[in-house]
This record gives sequence, structure tokens and C-alpha cells, in this order.
Amino acid sequence: MDLLQTPACKGPLDKNQIENQLKNCPRLPSLSTINSALRELLTSDRRYTSQISEVIRRDPSLTARLLRLVNSVYFGLTTPVNSIEEAVFYLGVRQIRQLAMVTPVIEDFQRLAGKTPFAWREFWRHCIGTAIMTREVISTVQVPCDEADYVAGLVHDVGKIVMASAFPQHFAEVHRRLRAGATDAMALETEVLGCDHTDLGALYLKNHNLPDVMVESAHHHHHPERTSHHSQIVAAVQIADLLVRYAKIGESGNPAEVTKEDWLNATGWGILFPQGGETEQIIALASLNRSLERLPTILEGLV
Repeated sequence: MDLLQTPACKGPLDKNQIENQLKNCPRLPSLSTINSALRELLTSDRRYTSQISEVIRRDPSLTARLLRLVNSVYFGLTTPVNSIEEAVFYLGVRQIRQLAMVTPVIEDFQRLAGKTPFAWREFWRHCIGTAIMTREVISTVQVPCDEADYVAGLVHDVGKIVMASAFPQHFAEVHRRLRAGATDAMALETEVLGCDHTDLGALYLKNHNLPDVMVESAHHHHHPERTSHHSQIVAAVQIADLLVRYAKIGESGNPAEVTKEDWLNATGWGILFPQGGETEQIIALASLNRSLERLPTILEGLV
């Protein structure tokens, strides 16, 4: 079904109408119970490959992603890996932890989006790519102590998924106009629906009592200077989002071109590097460029 065949929307809604309709939008259970058994095992002091493998084996979707990733060009192995234990050995704890988060969240995202027509696979590539790059960006200024940055990057555009689920006609109208040549996606969302995807995503996550870092990232990833908490993580999400769009990896749903100057001059870059240290920035740029070059290959094993 093409977006053009979707029934026309009836114009923007007011705040009460939007909030009432959101109440019928199902929650994402994975965001509050992200593979708890595996998460606990991975963060324990004693990690045994056999135990981790046994937990993974219970989840066919996670198993498939695990084997697909380890057998991707990214690892360059001459002999295919068919054993979960061997895959765990090659990937390591960090990547398995991220896989454990990505798998249920993306599946929940897909269920929430339903059959609303859109290039969802490319959108998932954008979301996961932003999560991976958020971790790379934040790592240039501090050592991450948990997975909050990664999850914040993963859910930054949840408002677009919520729009597709709760307001499919408005979602279709927005993308019809974008294909017709409109370029300011957020202004268009507000014109068509009555709010943009950042307002919608924050409201949805807040309604389901999810952590502030997720709410703030969904709400302010285009303007991290407006955040009241978690400013470095939200700034990292902004830069990651711009980097992934700049490299044309996946599809965010926003057709506006992103240049190198856009992300270097973004407010998030100033938050991360407030003193403007030239040496620090040169090192960070080199690291981020390397990560961005590897990203398409990594995503091939994930999506």
C-alpha cells in the first residue's frame, strides 16, 4: 500500500486530542525490561561463555542477529561461525549487550509501527546507527558507565514511530508532502498534526514512566541546549543523528541534506567541547570518521 493511498487526514489536532489518542498507543515492553536475564549475566563479575550462550539460545531472533553479525564482512572470518559459543567469543560482552538491547526494541518498534507504509528497514538502520554512533561520540569525552547513551540514541526518533501508529493519516500526509518537495520536516509535522515527533516521542515515553534520559533525548535531540538533564548524552545523540544522516546511512524520514559544517556547528558539539580545544577535536574527528566508515558493514549484520 502506497502512502498516497492512505485516507487524507482531517487537519491538526489540539493537545488534548493528541494526548487522548496516545493513551491507546501500546507501550514498548522491551524498554523497561531489556532482556533482563542476559543483562544481569553480562554485568556479573563472572561471565561464562556457556551461560551467556544458553540465555541467547532461548531467543531465536537474538541468535539469528548474533550469527549474522559475526559472519558479516565486518569480522572478515574465512570460516563461517555456526556455534553460539564461538560467536560469543568473537563478539565480546559489549557487542552482545548492545545486541540484547537492539533485538527486542526493534521488534517492538516494528509491532508499534504496524503496517503503516514506510521504508521501515532503512529507518531501523538509522536508529541503530545513531545508537552506535552515540556511544562513539560520548566516548570521545568520557568513559560511558552504562548503556544509557546507547539506548538514548536507539529511541531518539520514537516519536515518528508513535505518529505512524497513533496518527497514521497524519504520518502519511507528512511524508506525502516531503516527497513532493517540502524540506522542513518538523515544521511540517506541527502544521499537519499539531506537534512534531520530538514532542510526541517525549510525551509517549513520559506517559510510560521511562527514564528521563530517554525522554530528554527524544524531546531535545535537535536542540540539546534546551535539555535540563543529561546534556552530554543528548548532545551526543544530536551529533550521532547528524553524522548518520550526513553519511546517508539508513533513512531518518527527514530529507534535508546534512553537511559536515552542520554537525560541527551544531549546539551539541559545543556542549561536548565547550573549551574548543583544537587537539581534542582533531582526535575526536579522526575517531568518529573511522567509526562512520565501519558503520554500514556493522549494520549489515544487524538489520
